[in-house]
Amino acid sequence: MANTPSAKKAARKIARRTAINKANRSRMRTFVRQVEEAIATGDQEQAASALRLAQPQIMKAATKGILHANTAARKVSRLTRRVKALG
Repeated sequence: MANTPSAKKAARKIARRTAINKANRSRMRTFVRQVEEAIATGDQEQAASALRLAQPQIMKAATKGILHANTAARKVSRLTRRVKALG
């Protein structure tokens, strides 16, 4: 456990930031899951619209440091390729 006042404050800041990161990561995963579910049903129109909503969330996660930029780009690329393959 933190003993100094600065260490206690740092622990509070970390806890606050962790909660924010967890919420943003969960939000991103929800959007990705919606795209994957649409792909599974085979509905390209629905999958494309879900991808249009998911892409900004994935890139926002990269901007906020939740994902590495290359990881985010790879996820978007793979989802896009799968959506196009439906058509």
